[in-house]
Amino acid sequence: MRSRVGRATTAAVLGGLLAAGCGSGNGDTPSPAAGQGDSAGYPVTVTDCSGAGTTFTEAPEHIVTSNASSLELLLRLGAGDKVIGTGFPPGEGTLPKGLDAQARQVKVLSETVIPKEKLLGSGADLYIDTFAAMNMGGGMGDTPTEDEFSAAGIKHIFLKSTACAAMSKSPVTDLSAVEDDITSLGAVTGTSAKAKELVDGMRKKVAAVREAVGDTPESKRPTYFFFDYDAGTKQPMAVCNRQIANAVITQAGARNVFADCDGDFKQVGWEDVIAKDPDWIQLGVRDRGSEAANDKAFDEAQKWLESNPATKGLKAVEEGHLLRIGSERTTIAGVTNADTVQAIAKRLHPGKVG
Repeated sequence: MRSRVGRATTAAVLGGLLAAGCGSGNGDTPSPAAGQGDSAGYPVTVTDCSGAGTTFTEAPEHIVTSNASSLELLLRLGAGDKVIGTGFPPGEGTLPKGLDAQARQVKVLSETVIPKEKLLGSGADLYIDTFAAMNMGGGMGDTPTEDEFSAAGIKHIFLKSTACAAMSKSPVTDLSAVEDDITSLGAVTGTSAKAKELVDGMRKKVAAVREAVGDTPESKRPTYFFFDYDAGTKQPMAVCNRQIANAVITQAGARNVFADCDGDFKQVGWEDVIAKDPDWIQLGVRDRGSEAANDKAFDEAQKWLESNPATKGLKAVEEGHLLRIGSERTTIAGVTNADTVQAIAKRLHPGKVG
């Protein structure tokens, strides 16, 4: 999402943070009580990446989000009026119009990681964290300890589908962890009915694709490379099998050429990409805030591939098999992951996916 979220994603790539969830189907599932309805769903208990639980007896009133991905989910759930601040804000125009207008009303506590003292003094009663590895691994920023969160009266929870890569033990091949996060946030914020609507919509879209391409043998499915143009071209950044993009690509009926890489992101060489010689390449461009600006960035990425001696001979480049689909909706967990599954499948399986 424009330069601001571009920096967020770059930071995540370098730190291995915005990665796919804790395995396939083992996301953050709220306690059974959460399914009883928006008004009768408490208490709700959700867990972090290590399994430690946080219990809510009522909906939080003052929420701070670590970045645009958790902010967008809250807006989609109808809990945006509870958000009092965010880090890594979305660039103007990068969200759909209705959500963008709401996002503009949220106070920006930092363009990047929210400083420790500002976060603790924000007046929040809940902090939703996309960057578990930062806090657990002592990465970027002077992040509060759990004792400091507690002393400030702030509950601290995570988007497990994007925060638990370091603890993931298996490849992520479906969107269940993302769905679990949406369900959990709905339970925590008292918006379970909307969460169910969002998850049902995602499942319907992905199921339609699965049904359409399901009879295509694995060996016959096209190979696919996500080219993260904004992460740099000197040394490409591959999305590995713990990254949510691996699930998106898999569900779309394709084979991620770097699915044999255990982890979220990994720097590789162009010689590695050439050896894979993918059938399709996605031009991974981050949202610039307008269709015109996005088109210009896609043009730049395509021109680079077509003119670079190392890449112009790739099968996908020579055949024009280049997909113009934004980075965020592919590599950052959210409702639009299902839309991306559909968009990829329509290009790769024409005639099967409507």
